[in-house]
Formats: sequence, structure tokens, C-alpha cells
Amino acid sequence: MSEQKPPFAKAILGLLTETSLHAGTGQTVGVIDLPIQREATTDYPCVFGSSVKGAMRGWASRQGMNQDLINLIFGPEEDASEYASALAVSDARLLLLPVRSFTTHFKWVTCPAVLKRFQADSQRLGISSLVSNMNEVLTDENSAWVATAQAQSKGLFLEEFRFNPVPSKLIDDLIPKIAQLMGRKDAVEILTNQLVIIHDNMFRIICKFATPVNAHIRLNKETKIVEKGALWYEETLPPETLMYTCLLASRGRKKQKEGAAPVLEATDILERTLTLFPEEAPYLQLGGNETVGMGWCKVTQLKVVPPN
Repeated sequence: MSEQKPPFAKAILGLLTETSLHAGTGQTVGVIDLPIQREATTDYPCVFGSSVKGAMRGWASRQGMNQDLINLIFGPEEDASEYASALAVSDARLLLLPVRSFTTHFKWVTCPAVLKRFQADSQRLGISSLVSNMNEVLTDENSAWVATAQAQSKGLFLEEFRFNPVPSKLIDDLIPKIAQLMGRKDAVEILTNQLVIIHDNMFRIICKFATPVNAHIRLNKETKIVEKGALWYEETLPPETLMYTCLLASRGRKKQKEGAAPVLEATDILERTLTLFPEEAPYLQLGGNETVGMGWCKVTQLKVVPPN
């Protein structure tokens, strides 16, 4: 009797932006001509799973991965109805948003709703090292939880909002877990100084109005003067934004001809995917404007690969 192979292999990728990122939704009739992708119900910035998966596929091609293997992992481009991809990629969800502070260096800001969703994703994938106790409730919209080592008597300003800092042991517990997704040796130290948790309602407001919006123009090639009407505004996610995406690998679905090599199992699919982000160069470029250096993210892997 043949040994039963595990049906799935799972991982979470931490995505820490090192340059501004614009994953757009196309043009709108609002003030911002080119807005970023957002969740419809919360207004949290995100990068849709199709965009993340497409970027990973392009990155695999640029890294020289075999085209048959690319098709097996990400699905065939030409005959898409022949078989489905073996890798499911979720939206890149926001975990920490860098927000300017008028009282100190910028702060990494999040809220209980975001953290609870992160805990649920971690539990679903079986990555216990990320799971924390989220029983505490933040009810005061004017308060902000900070690490106990950063207890302050003065107020904390995020953008134009003033908050009363409250030391919280919850943050002390969360810091080493979130640090695992940042890919930085000094992650625990800097999070201790800069991590802030605010009320869900206030976080939604900051997410909606505190992202950078940059003006762009187009010059006439000959006169080098701005073309008439060629002015537009583009929204971006700032550097130091921390997001994460969930990967779920299954057995390769391509039908094999008789005598061909065996189909790759779920563990093999995930391992081949993660080789795109080696320790010496763990990067992925997301969104548009690649040629001007936008969208570079540092990738950190946390995986659950059951034995074959």
C-alpha cells in the first residue's frame, strides 16, 4: 500500500516594502486619478491576490525557472482550461502601516481588527509561532497601545490626531511574532520603539487619508514644457509598509503522459516556489512603475511543510 502524501503545504510570506508601491485599480473620476487597491469593506490598502501571483510568475520567469515548471505552479498561460495552477495565493493584506508622527520618528500603526485577522490566518495555516492571545479590547478612540518599555506621559501625535499612549503587555507579546515577518535583525528593537495599536475606527481613517499622493506631469519631448492637461495624481503605499500573503500549495494538476516524470507533490510545489526568494536575495517587485524602482518588497518566509 502506497504512503499517503500530504494534500497541502502552506506558508506565509512577509512583504516589507523598501520603495513606494503602486498596485493600482485604474483611473477614477475622483481627486486621485490613480488610486491604490483597497478592500471594499474596510478601506485598508492591499494588493489583490491576482496581482501578487502575476508578479511571482513574472519573477520566476526572470529568475530563469523552467517554463513547464512555471506553468505547473502558476497555471498555463495559453491553454488555461487544460488544468489549474497548483499554488493558491491570497491578497497581500496590510499588517503595519508607517505613519508620520509629529512627536517622534514615524510609527508603525495597526489595530485590533487587523491583528485578529492576522491571527486567524496564522491559525488556519498552522503557523503557531505567529499566534498570540488577542483577548484585550481597545474601546477608547483617543488611546493608543504602546510597548511597556515606551510608556510616555506626553501625548502621541499620528498625522493630525492626538492619542494618549497606554503601555500594553499585548504589544510586548506581539513584537517578537511580527518581527519574524520583517526580515530585519533589529526588528524587535525597532518595533519596541515604533509599534502602536490604535482603535479600529481611527485606523480606518488613517488608512484612507494618510497614504502618499504624488503629482505627476508629462513633458513635451521637443520643448521640455509640460503638456497641456498632462497632470495626474497617483497614490502609493509608503516604504516600510508591512504586508503578508498566504500560500497554499497542492499536488500538480497537469495530466502526465505514460512514462513521463511523476507529478510534483504539494511539498515540492511549495519548495520550488520558495526558491524564488533565496536568503541572499529575498525580493519581489509588486505593482506598477517597475522601471522607476517602485514596488520592491523584502520577502520573509514562514512555512509549514509536512513530511512526504
